[in-house]
Amino acid sequence: MDISKLAASIAESPTVKLNAEAAKLRAQGEAIVHFGIGEPKNKAPMSAISSAIEKLNSGEVKYAPSDGLPSLKKAIVRYTEKNYGRTIDPANVIVSDGAKHSIFNVLYALINPGDQVIILAPYWVSYPEMVKMVNGVPVIVTPADGSFYPKLSEIEKAVTPSTRAIIINSPNNPSGAIFSDELVGEIVEFCERKNIYLLTDDIYHKLIFDGKKIAPVYNFTKKDIESTNVIVINGISKTYGMTGFRVGWVVANRKLVKVMTNIQGQITTCNSPICQVAAEAALNGDQSCVDTLRDTIEKNRDTVMRELQSIPGMKVVKPQGAFYCFPDFSAFNKDSMALADFLLKKALVVTVPGKEFGMEGHLRLSYAGAPSEVADGLARIKWALDPNAPREIQIGNRKVTRDW
Repeated sequence: MDISKLAASIAESPTVKLNAEAAKLRAQGEAIVHFGIGEPKNKAPMSAISSAIEKLNSGEVKYAPSDGLPSLKKAIVRYTEKNYGRTIDPANVIVSDGAKHSIFNVLYALINPGDQVIILAPYWVSYPEMVKMVNGVPVIVTPADGSFYPKLSEIEKAVTPSTRAIIINSPNNPSGAIFSDELVGEIVEFCERKNIYLLTDDIYHKLIFDGKKIAPVYNFTKKDIESTNVIVINGISKTYGMTGFRVGWVVANRKLVKVMTNIQGQITTCNSPICQVAAEAALNGDQSCVDTLRDTIEKNRDTVMRELQSIPGMKVVKPQGAFYCFPDFSAFNKDSMALADFLLKKALVVTVPGKEFGMEGHLRLSYAGAPSEVADGLARIKWALDPNAPREIQIGNRKVTRDW
């Protein structure tokens, strides 16, 4: 069967693939520890569940407006005012099927064939593929010092007359790093001076540790919502642990929202009204669930740091937010694909190769799971990498032998 060259060029999502492999092994009775999936293990807020049930029981589950239910858009307006200090109008908001869909819609609306989009490494695996899907050209900027923090000068060097947009993600997936207010301010000023769009993926903006505060991106522009080059993407998946509801949104100027509404109307028609009323309830309801989730993840972060730092040769930077750690495993194996495969087969631990995020030698560990599972997975990794550890251990229902 012949398929398009564009479709053939799009890589399989490594995280989706790993989720499938882990599910298959679990179905076979294997005691898998999954550090691969970016998904909190908490329950969805009861307010969201109750609202979804009420909507279902009404029997009135019909099409919704393509740009989102008016009541949910108003909730997003309030959320933006409270968390970003920026007054916007419902016409500046479009609701989509998750933040991933939101990012794709923005790129589809902005990028012409051959336009370049700057992506900062380490980056979320889907950014380059989505840029390619809209016939754009992903341009990767990797910090020269090997850190997770680019310099504005490095970004400037990558800019050409074809540069249309820059994507930033802070707190960052996969590193958990947070960009300084100074850097974000420099990028905003640069983008507005050069008329380049700045896409800020803020999906983890509530999951920040150690009492740290970061300034909202709108603090760095004097322009109003209709003229700023800043476009904010957010959603309920990470902050509320509602990954399966698939509700994300974009805050942008009216013209761009109108174009994205046309796009969405032709492709998905609308997001499920059941999921939208659940999202609205989460945004408007008791926010203590967010604090509880953040506290649990922060404690997991501390466990991860303690255990990884005890492994000789391991290099690890303390995550400041999100729920990922991106250790440098190159002292053990510079080939991250081979190392991830080794840990899966020998320790039954799922990790994601750093190569997929633009930095070889690293592995991404997602520690959003139950504390006991996080501790168990780290113990297995330590065993697999320690040449002085027992050659054979019991994992689940079978004994596992490590071959060096």
